[in-house]
This record gives sequence, C-alpha cells and structure tokens, in this order.
Amino acid sequence: MEREDFVPDEYKHLANLDTPLPIGYEATISQPSLVDKMCKLLQIDKNSKILDVGTGSGYQAALLAGMCKEVVTIERVYELYEEAEERLKGLGYTNIKSIHGDGSKGYKEEAPYDGIIVAATTDGITKEWKDQLKEGGRIIYPERRGWAQVLVEGIKNEDKITKIDHGYVKFVPLIKD
Repeated sequence: MEREDFVPDEYKHLANLDTPLPIGYEATISQPSLVDKMCKLLQIDKNSKILDVGTGSGYQAALLAGMCKEVVTIERVYELYEEAEERLKGLGYTNIKSIHGDGSKGYKEEAPYDGIIVAATTDGITKEWKDQLKEGGRIIYPERRGWAQVLVEGIKNEDKITKIDHGYVKFVPLIKD
C-alpha cells in the first residue's frame, strides 16, 4: 500500500513527505509517522476488530486492515465516505466496512471493538465510544485542551478509562450531527 494512492492528484508529488496533506472538504491525511504511532498505540493483533473514526481518504483504515481481522470505518462527510469506500474496494480490501455517519456516536451495530482510533480532535471520550470499547481495549484520539491538542491513549479497565498522554498534535475538529 502506497500513501500516494490516498492523496489527491495535485499532492501526489508530496505523498512521501512526513507531513499532513489536504484531501478536500476541510480534511487532511495525517503524516505517516503519526498514523504509525497511533496504530502502534492500539496494541492490536490479527484477531482484533477496530473502529476507525474519521475515514478521510481511507489511508488509516487500509493500514489497520493489514494489522487486524476487521476494520469498521466511519466518515461524516458524505463525499469523503463515498471516495474512500470506492478507493478501498478498488485496492482490494475485503476486511473494511465503510459507514457514512456521525463518528462521535461510534457504530453500535458492530460493537464491541478491541480498539477505537479517532482521526479528528474532540473534547474527550464520548459515552458511545466508552460503551462500545471492549474491557481491556484501547482508544487513541486527539483531545482538545484549551488552545492545544494532546494525543491520548485511553485504556478501559473495570468500565473506567485510564488516560496516558503522548504529546501535542494537530488535527481537524470532529464533525458531529
């Protein structure tokens, strides 16, 4: 899988740079090093089912699909959802289910998830994400804290989430209904 497969034509020449790039509709494809870090923090295996919130171009869902059993990816912007679904099918991914909807609500129909990964900044973990995450599962997301955004790893234990911070990041905001 090549990042350039997920980047608009006018940015393909920049696809190998470790920088975010615009994909349209006020969205971006994150830099590869950050996507890699977030995926590793999930601590998943070949039997894992992951909820990917904020499909965007489909790049992160494609990376996850190579690491786990199933990816459910949800995108709020219809045009991005449609483009990513077509792209992922065209590239031959069979273990990714694409959903158009409000990612802040998760996707109850396929829950529970071994991990949840969020590619847009939010004020915190929604009740739906917490409820849909398996015991012992991890949620990785950028959390808004005043003017800053912090990458957070949340681990569910006894129905509580323990948070670990992993440095400052910059993401587009999560769009809710």
